[in-house]
Amino acid sequence: MQIEQARVPTFLTTSSLAVADCTIVVPTYNEAENIGQLIPQILVWPRFRVLVVDDGSPDGTGDLVAALAQHEPRVGLLSRPGKMGLGSAYIAGFRRALSEGAEFIFEMDADFSHDPRYLPALLSAAETRADLVIGSRYVPGGGTTDWGLGRQVISRGGNIYAGLILNLHVADATGGFRCYRRRVLETLDLKRVRSNGYAFQIEMAYRTRKAGFSIAEVPIVFPDRRVGRSKMSRRIVLEALINVWRLRLGLM
Repeated sequence: MQIEQARVPTFLTTSSLAVADCTIVVPTYNEAENIGQLIPQILVWPRFRVLVVDDGSPDGTGDLVAALAQHEPRVGLLSRPGKMGLGSAYIAGFRRALSEGAEFIFEMDADFSHDPRYLPALLSAAETRADLVIGSRYVPGGGTTDWGLGRQVISRGGNIYAGLILNLHVADATGGFRCYRRRVLETLDLKRVRSNGYAFQIEMAYRTRKAGFSIAEVPIVFPDRRVGRSKMSRRIVLEALINVWRLRLGLM
């Protein structure tokens, strides 16, 4: 496993500002209190554009993003009729980003547990040393804040469990702050991806490794979300436990 120590530059080189070739896919459901603050913090870097995949949020998240998109060409909205799952939201976002020519496609939560200041570090690692870069809580320099003991046990235990069964050699396989090079998503058969909760992150890391692509981890500090409640549930945990074995046995 390759690990890049945290480098969080405050600017990008002149040559890298030539084109917005990086798409940040942000799935949302009831994130109106966060998304309007998050998007401007991403767009301070001219290489980045934002694609929000909104699952019919009743709090008006989609309407807010649509209004922003009218005045900012680097903001896009993919509206879906209702809650269809995290994995399917990312797959839909990946396909849109690829069709629009993105060279680097990111995953990012809307709730500020993924700090936008780490985006250049993920991009730098993807440009220089890896096909998939994961913002990792569990490599030197990374960590979590404001988490209870139960959540820490579930997260760390899940990563150890997945790593041992799938031989991943990734410290944070469940981490959802990521950057894929275009060639990874073009090569993987996205129609075969079956996981739809947090198991989606494990499955994508496994398929990326199995396809022969390199994976690096950049340390991040992961706080609890600012507003709202975590979407983790028993069903999501159970899906991850089962799908790890289905992947190992070639059943998906």
